[in-house]
Amino acid sequence: MARKTALQLLLETHPNLVHSELCKVTSHVQREEDSWYVNTLLIVKTDVPFIFKRRKKYNNLVDRVVNLTYYPEVKNVAGMEFETMKVVRIKVS
Repeated sequence: MARKTALQLLLETHPNLVHSELCKVTSHVQREEDSWYVNTLLIVKTDVPFIFKRRKKYNNLVDRVVNLTYYPEVKNVAGMEFETMKVVRIKVS
């Protein structure tokens, strides 16, 4: 029997987790919030932002291809609901 990868184990233990491969980044914005850098990505053919936090600045990902592991999330801002994706794992392909 083949050994399961860390990604396969992660997806099995967290049923709401989604993994997407070969996603091309069209926009990447970083902003400082407290002592974290909040990164927002837009991916080709999607209109939902992918958001993740890091302690250090991240390299610019515009026009790069990435693999993303994320949770779908709905945020309530000023009484309006916005769909976002909370990224838990990102790898440049």
